[in-house]
Amino acid sequence: MSTVKAVHRRFLSKRWSDRKVAFLLVAPPVLFLLAFTLYPIIRIFWMSMHDISITEPWLGQPFTGFENYTRAFRDGRFWHSLGFTLSFSTVTVVFELVIGLYLASIANRTFRFRGFVRAAILFPWALPTITNALTWRWMFNQDYGLINGLLLMLGFIKEPLNWLGDSTLNYIAICIVAIWKTSSFMAIILLAGLQSIPGNLYEAARIDGAGRVQMLFRITLPLLRNVILVSLILRTLAAMQAFDLMYGLTQGGPGNDTESLPMYIYATTFVDMQWGYGSALGVLLFIVLLLISLIYIKWLYDGDR
Repeated sequence: MSTVKAVHRRFLSKRWSDRKVAFLLVAPPVLFLLAFTLYPIIRIFWMSMHDISITEPWLGQPFTGFENYTRAFRDGRFWHSLGFTLSFSTVTVVFELVIGLYLASIANRTFRFRGFVRAAILFPWALPTITNALTWRWMFNQDYGLINGLLLMLGFIKEPLNWLGDSTLNYIAICIVAIWKTSSFMAIILLAGLQSIPGNLYEAARIDGAGRVQMLFRITLPLLRNVILVSLILRTLAAMQAFDLMYGLTQGGPGNDTESLPMYIYATTFVDMQWGYGSALGVLLFIVLLLISLIYIKWLYDGDR
């Protein structure tokens, strides 16, 4: 009996030792998360409940409650920037998914120089966004841009288009640049999912007489469902926070036509120096991103049941 108790004590002490080791391993990232993620969220929410103006520090930081939020709901510029951000995110993510899936299917085939092709697909994503934006800004220039030159040479237009000065054309230009850059990111994620699909499924489908479209909708897309949803979450959240692309390409113009919500938050906080109102706009953006994430997660969870 004493031997059994001794073994039991040793087992409990070993479990306690494992718990201490696990706690020591988990503690640093948890502390890092609390310091650099949770605290800023709490801090920005506190700032959103106060009237903080750097240009008038003598007024102090009076508590205003939800006044900044009600101001945002009455702010036409906020609704315009939110609408532009949602529209931009929807259009670009849909096209990125379609183009990315096509590029991934090409890169998944066996052919000569496949490694070079895969590296080339990733090249647009590897370039810094601000570098892409400035390069494309030159290409979309009305007077000496490459885009107008090609369209004139091919006969699609009779006079140069003002890509960055027209309300419709600048939206199209921004979407083109975003799709060109981030379709490669989508392709790499989807390529990893395609490589996990057994090849014998496609062989069996071919033997049964299935065509490419049938294999796409009966094999590829169902088995890629979780990968597609994860990539959609990542890309949607990134598109909703887009700042450098618009800033480098159009700077939000003409007027505020291409101003994203992060750009408006930046202008309010660091140009107008209204930190309280800018913080409220940041909290609203956080809520929108949280709702989008919950929708995707629910969609993913419902599909796994």
